[in-house]
Amino acid sequence: MQEIVKLLIGVIVLFLGIPIGDFLAKSTKEELKAGRIWFKVISIACIIGGFISLALGNDIMLFTLFFIAIVTSRSLRIRKGK
Repeated sequence: MQEIVKLLIGVIVLFLGIPIGDFLAKSTKEELKAGRIWFKVISIACIIGGFISLALGNDIMLFTLFFIAIVTSRSLRIRKGK
């Protein structure tokens, strides 16, 4: 039961990465233009690291890396007309 609660909390935190990434994208447009390639590298590295953590069974690293990947990938979205 305790593992289920931890996983549910982790999933909720991952979903919170979506509005946080959108907020950061709106707040830091100039920085995103200059460092776009580095945000892509961070996203890819975190996704790979997340799957490695999944294979190793390290839940804390799994959720941390996927959270970072979600936030950076949402920050990279190009918004036309905004």
